[in-house]
Amino acid sequence: MSRQPEPASHISFPVPRVPAWATPRARIEDPVEAAFMAGSALNALDNLVQAEPAWSGAWRHRLALKAASACMTLIGRSEDEAALRDVWLLRQPGDEPGPAGNVLAAWRRLASRLTPPGVEDLQAVAALLGVGWSDGFAELIDMARDEVRAGAPAPVVAARIAVTVMREDPKAEVLGWWLADCALSWRMGWRHAVPIMTTQIRAPLLRSGPEGRRARPDSDAFEQSVFIATALGAAEACRLAADIAAQAERLRAVVPKLRSRAAGEVIDRLVGDDAVSGMLTSKSLSRWASRRLFDRLVELGAVRELSGRPTFRIYGL
Repeated sequence: MSRQPEPASHISFPVPRVPAWATPRARIEDPVEAAFMAGSALNALDNLVQAEPAWSGAWRHRLALKAASACMTLIGRSEDEAALRDVWLLRQPGDEPGPAGNVLAAWRRLASRLTPPGVEDLQAVAALLGVGWSDGFAELIDMARDEVRAGAPAPVVAARIAVTVMREDPKAEVLGWWLADCALSWRMGWRHAVPIMTTQIRAPLLRSGPEGRRARPDSDAFEQSVFIATALGAAEACRLAADIAAQAERLRAVVPKLRSRAAGEVIDRLVGDDAVSGMLTSKSLSRWASRRLFDRLVELGAVRELSGRPTFRIYGL
């Protein structure tokens, strides 16, 4: 049976955009200006997150991929988004994802979970990120809870958490950014965490001082860099959402043309995740039928082939 299209209200709605005046274009020296831009950008992003569109799973996991890619330099690796996607989707059942895949797993864990985390969650994330556990990390969740209750602006809460991580372990910057994004989402009251700041780690506008160095969580310039990362990350997240929303609408429109009995399952995966392997199989979907369905979806302009390869293809919105 073909899958019936979802009501338009579940997919089609105006995706908020961060206005140009709230998106940093040049280096910002005034912390008040940086804070104003962060607040304005978060307002637009909050409207999007609270709407919880049907494709929000794909959107959050695409942001998780971007965050993981940005973190590669922090752990001394060079994998980009395409390489991380390959590591994740081309594994055989039971295979370990390796160090790079573990970093992606940590960010996917953030993007798919309800905030806030527990101590065991944090221990698991530290292990995935290759960060040695410190007993002081266990206090971070209570600290974040106190900061959220105190009502400080979300980027301020995020910056304070990241700084505390670095004070506990100067080598744990990657965990500091993970917790910063988690704390920001928690403070915003979002049901699911949305990685936005970490996607901007390598943004030139986060560099400051006469030598143009990236502000680390143990530097005086870090809080302002978090404001800028928030504004930049929110703007990019909204642009990405508009792109995914348009693709999801095209996917919804072609549903009546699909004859595959497994089309509903495939569509659910496409709107719920960053990407899907072209070798996807299930009880109702053979490898041959999977290939034929994805070829049909590409032909109809409903999905994109993301790998650029003739074999071992990967598809997504």
